[in-house]
Amino acid sequence: MSTMHGSGLLSSSSSTASRPVPVPVPLSNHSPASNSAAFPEPPTPAPSPGPFGSGFFYAQPSQSPALVEDPYSTSLAHLARDFSKLARSQREALLSALLDACDTSALSFVLAYVSPLLKKDPFKVLPNEICLRILSHVDDARTLARAAQVSRRWASVVSDDITWKGLCERLHYKKPLLDREILPTAPGHFSPPFVHTPAYGDAAAFSLPQNSPNVTTMISVSSPPSSTTPLTAIPISVTSTTTHNGELSMMESTYLPVVASNIRPLSYRTLFKQRYMVDSAWLNGGVVTARHVTTDQGVVTCLHLTKKYVVVALDNSRIHVFTSEGRLIHTLTGHVMGVWAIMPWDDTLVSGGCDRDVRVWDLKTGRCKMVLHGHTSTVRCLKMSDSRTAISGSRDASLRVWDIETSTCKHVLLGHQASVRCLEVFGDICVSGSYDTTAKVWSISRGVLLHTLAGHFSQIYALAFDGVKIATGSLDTSVRIWSAESGQCFAVLQGHTSLVGQLQMLGDTLVTGSSDGSTRVWDLKGMTCVHRLAAHDNSVTTLQFDEHRIVTGGSDGRVKVWDIKTGHHIRDLPCTYEAVWRIAFEDEKAVVLASRHNRTHMEVISFAPQVQDWEH
Repeated sequence: MSTMHGSGLLSSSSSTASRPVPVPVPLSNHSPASNSAAFPEPPTPAPSPGPFGSGFFYAQPSQSPALVEDPYSTSLAHLARDFSKLARSQREALLSALLDACDTSALSFVLAYVSPLLKKDPFKVLPNEICLRILSHVDDARTLARAAQVSRRWASVVSDDITWKGLCERLHYKKPLLDREILPTAPGHFSPPFVHTPAYGDAAAFSLPQNSPNVTTMISVSSPPSSTTPLTAIPISVTSTTTHNGELSMMESTYLPVVASNIRPLSYRTLFKQRYMVDSAWLNGGVVTARHVTTDQGVVTCLHLTKKYVVVALDNSRIHVFTSEGRLIHTLTGHVMGVWAIMPWDDTLVSGGCDRDVRVWDLKTGRCKMVLHGHTSTVRCLKMSDSRTAISGSRDASLRVWDIETSTCKHVLLGHQASVRCLEVFGDICVSGSYDTTAKVWSISRGVLLHTLAGHFSQIYALAFDGVKIATGSLDTSVRIWSAESGQCFAVLQGHTSLVGQLQMLGDTLVTGSSDGSTRVWDLKGMTCVHRLAAHDNSVTTLQFDEHRIVTGGSDGRVKVWDIKTGHHIRDLPCTYEAVWRIAFEDEKAVVLASRHNRTHMEVISFAPQVQDWEH
């Protein structure tokens, strides 16, 4: 018996070393002496499953700890049940007593445990209307984007179009950029391996052999897509053509258009995303989608950017017509000398120049439809009041009103004593500025003079007209604001120190550029200067602005972008030019015409969202 007992101890010590020690449980208040003498208590409790005598029973440990009833857990369950039956005042009294008995460490635990329980998600308990009202006070898109990541409920509320409508209205995103969504494909995505997609400013990427200038070259890798073509990119075309004397008129040309897809109305959320990415690209981005380099050493006299065309006129008698994406489609020849004025209207172009003629062109075919004779000196400025009425101003001191459908001159407007330098049209009213220091207001339909605006002490070089107010810029360094209805001078804006040759007016904001290198922003409500921009080291040769930004170009070869609200300099476009002739831009692209190495460069810079941006 003892041998078996000893072997039982040895085998169990190895297999039950980690088990809890059996505890002897008394079954009665007395223990027989005979049993105590016969079975003395061993130094190590035996794991025997049965009773050793009649006085003790050894409780065995459970094989599954989950089956053990924890007295502590049971007590907590009873306490929680009893606590829930107490009245509120009794609960508070009990909690106060417990908290008073806690030390600092315990109180810190209570605080960390209770704080999250006291927090409530307002978007879970409040109705949608109030949630949207709260979000209407958030004017930062990044804050809304972070809020959408809190939970599905938050994402649902933030995605409501009402939230983004309010944000679009506050940031003046009032209408879609385009009639359809255009998602550009990344440059070079479908380009063949032999076509190089240039980086911005890569001037050497398109050099052609200099020893064969008379060779006509066409590298075409695909034809233009149809209206049903899915989203893609047309590979770059490199084209060089020859003129009658063998000189290359368009030496180097690159074109990377995009195709529209997913035509559908834009939601305000999609509209905001598009405009936000466009604004971000203006801050730090932009891709050259077209570049054209010519051997024309003439001055760029005019640049017009329309929905369909980019039209460029030079003082060497040529007019280049491009698509709005920057693909060359026509070079218009017919003028004998420099072209100094052009005006597009849909598919019609009216031009005038040093040969004293006014020509009417069909931009679809590139054909000259008619030549209008009458001026006796250079045609210096042109405007159109409707699709059939053109007004021309000349160095012969006269203006002429033309019917371009019947090829007739309807009116000859006489009154200026020197060259007519500039003119603007609004409705039936035409305003002309002259080197005789005056501006005149005319009725186009009646052909009569309404007002003469006298006050400048030197030649007028620029003017702006919005139907109510007239702004004139002069060589006398001042800008004058006039009433179109009465002809009265409202204010004289002073600050420039040289010729004011650039003017643009939009609502109550006027932006002026001067040969002193500065640009000024004026508030026409108070007739005060709100921003003074030290724009360029030399003359400001071109400027344009909208509700968000000002873009200026100068004879120092730099193109600068400014914030119109703050007047802060945003960036310089990474161009390296000798002189900037003209700039035109719209929301998603800019066209720059400049001179570099005795060549005229045209670059179309796209700020449209790239396809990879839309996918994220």
